[in-house]
Amino acid sequence: MDFSSANTALWSPVIQIGIIAMLLIIANVLRRKVALIRNSLMPTAVLAGFILLGLCANDLVPISTSFLESVTYHALAIGFIAMSLRKEEKAEGEAAMIGSKSGALIVSTYLVQALTGLVISLILAYTVMPDLFKASGILLPMAYGQGPGQANNVGSTYEALGMIGGRSFGLSLAATGYLCACIVGVIYLNVLNRRGQLRRIKDKNMISGSVTIDVFQDSDEIPITESVDKLSVQVALVVILYFITYLVTCGITALLGKVAPGLAGTVSTLLWGFNFIIGSVMGMACRSLLAGLRKIKWMNRQYQNNYLLSRISGLAFDVMIVCGIASININDLSGYWLPFILMAVLGGITTFHFLKYMCKKLYPGYFYEGFLSMYGMLTGTISSGVLLLREIDPDMETPASNNLVTGSSFGIVFGAPVLLLVSFAAQGDAAVWMTLGLVIVYLALLLLFIFKVGKKRKKK
Repeated sequence: MDFSSANTALWSPVIQIGIIAMLLIIANVLRRKVALIRNSLMPTAVLAGFILLGLCANDLVPISTSFLESVTYHALAIGFIAMSLRKEEKAEGEAAMIGSKSGALIVSTYLVQALTGLVISLILAYTVMPDLFKASGILLPMAYGQGPGQANNVGSTYEALGMIGGRSFGLSLAATGYLCACIVGVIYLNVLNRRGQLRRIKDKNMISGSVTIDVFQDSDEIPITESVDKLSVQVALVVILYFITYLVTCGITALLGKVAPGLAGTVSTLLWGFNFIIGSVMGMACRSLLAGLRKIKWMNRQYQNNYLLSRISGLAFDVMIVCGIASININDLSGYWLPFILMAVLGGITTFHFLKYMCKKLYPGYFYEGFLSMYGMLTGTISSGVLLLREIDPDMETPASNNLVTGSSFGIVFGAPVLLLVSFAAQGDAAVWMTLGLVIVYLALLLLFIFKVGKKRKKK
């Protein structure tokens, strides 16, 4: 075998990964040293993604778009599997209720964004842009609410179903969502600061890492190093589950091909696009299986380590964000500038005002902390929510940071119907209108749950 630089198949992935890693470090240095960037609160991975986007657009780095798309696709699934494997402490009583309501709030915000996007795409499709893909508006909650990974997958799925440039459209919205989270969030913080309603705390060092501090070593865990390193075990679990995810998806698509050949083409595309959901289910099933084996004493030690699994998911999501933003093709947006601008602006406005109203009701004791963290997460990702929160609550003294974590867990359950609506909306004109109606109905049900469930009745 030729091990020299002439063997491009051997060295090309290493070179491309090396460039991505180098830009992450450069972006981190810029964020720490340049006051303008630091005060903007733009996440390091987002900054690295925009730098790489500029370099790729001018052909200054040897990175292929197909490589960036592949990394974005796989990193999303790996990140979700690692998160799903984490051992979670069961919340009880009031904590469980506020966690479930935070999950309902997250998903209801998705629905408000979907409603905004669908109304825009339908109005444009029936007036000035008759060729517009009518379901394109539902990419807004995928981009703003769930980030570039989901925008990439759903956009690619819609592209396969007829929306030319759907992937770049979704990723561009996701990138704009980060700017919305950082710019609008910082402006709002400064306005409150000048009014004397809130004090930004800038003298605290920004802590890099997860929202919560995980215990590195539980008493019943496998040792840090034995015959195999603990990190190797975590990586092995994640990779095995991703392989199982592949086999399960292959099995489902093969079965569909035999049972319903006409439906198989569309559904198979959606299944491969949503492979991270199947991966999350596999992760939760594995977590339950391991817990069950320990309960019946067939297994004595805990194999998952929350700290290391958080680091794996953090790495996967950082790389996903860089590659997702860098793989945007600006030329694909040439026919979408009007819907893109309308969705980006109105999506940010509706999200801001909806969350402002809801957080006043749901988090009366820590409204600003709850609102800013949720707004940052639901226009960017959980990292941008935490960055905004740390400007006013650097020591995480309020429950706002915990609401992001527990709410996201409950959001997986509440959000399952939303993913069904995303796939259903692309089936035709009638399906889009039905999806719009179902979004309104489901939003009403979630709001009913938030405002009515768990309320104590007043004594007569």
